[in-house]
Amino acid sequence: MPDTDQISPQMIARVLSDALPFMQRYVGETVVVKYGGHAMGDAVLARQFASDMVQLKLSGINPIVVHGGGPQIGAMLDRLSIKSTFKDGLRVTCGETIEVVEMVLSGSINKNVVSNISRAGGKAIGISGKDGNLCVASKLQRTRKDPDSNIEKAIDFGFVGEPAVINPQILHTILASDSIPVIAPVATSREGDTYNINADTFAGAVAEAMKAKRLMLLTDVAGVLDKSGELISELALADIKELVDDGTIQGGMIPKIESCVSVVKGGVEGVIILDGRQPHAVLLELFTPHGVGTRIS
Repeated sequence: MPDTDQISPQMIARVLSDALPFMQRYVGETVVVKYGGHAMGDAVLARQFASDMVQLKLSGINPIVVHGGGPQIGAMLDRLSIKSTFKDGLRVTCGETIEVVEMVLSGSINKNVVSNISRAGGKAIGISGKDGNLCVASKLQRTRKDPDSNIEKAIDFGFVGEPAVINPQILHTILASDSIPVIAPVATSREGDTYNINADTFAGAVAEAMKAKRLMLLTDVAGVLDKSGELISELALADIKELVDDGTIQGGMIPKIESCVSVVKGGVEGVIILDGRQPHAVLLELFTPHGVGTRIS
């Protein structure tokens, strides 16, 4: 992307003028952004993402960031020689693993995102689902049909949870202080157990509770792709089950889509899955007429 010194003042003015109607559409609205994938490990993209969040805030929009950290968690588990497995796109989390997950998510990753936003000229406050009783978690319950017996059997993911209750008061307080909330998706159950929650699911629950206008899920692909590898720019709820059943939607994309369906049904106007590796992906999606990802609405 060219430096602004290489762009004429006339071009800058035209870009701002073209973006103005889209900015006005979102003034005063809440936009929840799930930040994750390998883009988090790219220093240039991380700084651009932070700058984009500051730009949203300066434009009168209320961004809320929920971050993941799968690659970073995986790297730390490898360093500690802790084996990790996945089922249905979710990391099975034992008692030893949950300690590492919380350390990485609530520690280094969360504070790095906060620091980048501060360097970009904004204010951010890093929390987890535990802070201010933001999220009360419950153990994730899923079943899978045994191919031999045809009996539904429970899948044990260990300390993997899902949001049972979202108490958004602390988010309203942070937003009122002109700051950007940055949330690590770790929460406590009513019994006091710590649970790792899929960041897409957590972001979806926050978007519903905050009555957000948009939920944006940044990932490592352009969006939802068909079997030819082409982007599906619009996705109807009625088509999703068929796309999952025929394998078009699979792996880590399944919990993303599940979150999208729940969020749209919960009243959020639109959910966008887009490539976080694309520079300024959030601004391109919100402030240009065509967008860059897959929209479910």
